[in-house]
Amino acid sequence: MKWASLGRAVSINRATLALPAKVMRAGYLTSAKSTTNRITGRRQIEDQPFMNVPTDKTTRADNDEAITAEQVTEYLKQHPDFFILNDELIANLYLPHDEGEAISLQQHQVTTLRQRNENMRQRLLSLLDVAKENDQLFNRTKNLVLALLDAQDLDHAVSIVNHSLTTDFNADFCALTLFGNTERYQYCSARVVPVFEAQQQVGHLLRSSRAVCGVLRPNELEFLFEDDAKLVGSAAVSPLTYGNNIGVLAIGSRDENYFRSSMGTLFLSYVSEVLNRTLPRFMNQYEKKSA
Repeated sequence: MKWASLGRAVSINRATLALPAKVMRAGYLTSAKSTTNRITGRRQIEDQPFMNVPTDKTTRADNDEAITAEQVTEYLKQHPDFFILNDELIANLYLPHDEGEAISLQQHQVTTLRQRNENMRQRLLSLLDVAKENDQLFNRTKNLVLALLDAQDLDHAVSIVNHSLTTDFNADFCALTLFGNTERYQYCSARVVPVFEAQQQVGHLLRSSRAVCGVLRPNELEFLFEDDAKLVGSAAVSPLTYGNNIGVLAIGSRDENYFRSSMGTLFLSYVSEVLNRTLPRFMNQYEKKSA
């Protein structure tokens, strides 16, 4: 962010020359860092190097030529438009005001603007990270939906869901449980349980069509994850409903704090909606074969 003014009017003429390389290497420009005195509680400005600021009047450049502060000063006098041609450096300049112990209002304003600029920059970077994660999530979800559309039967569809959630989405545990007559699905790789048994174990999770996240009761974990129940710290559970309850999808994590009740469930709900439309067709086909 570029600041048009730092509270001090400057009359300058334009020139076309640039700062010599040896002056740039010496780095007599400084930036400012705002800190708070732990004893007095007052804010103060500390100089920080912008380009390897020397600690004395002279310094050694890479070519062993001595560059003095007087040379830098003389150059800036001869080229008063230097900061116009390099206005991005203005935001890093420290321009103190001789106000004694009083804090300059202009200095405080500049410090505040710099802090706000940094906060906005960090927020922007955070938003960019979220956007990248959402883009990756969208692509993985798209691949899962397309794979389900190409599924040939119930076994294939269940295999696609388990593989995608544990591999593409890095879930620690994934459990897809369908409700139906177990005798008709005895040769199916999918886990099928009677609906009344599900109502007894996880009935309150099935009453709503919305997904829930958090720490589940031991009996709920045992019903959903079976042998992996003791390894699951937290879980996200989404009922599968297409007219009636046809099943439940559960995703587990070893971390107790990973799935929280405050988490959004947009992704899981979307996957569940896709399963609500695809699984009934395969289940009906399987039941007809077994009849």
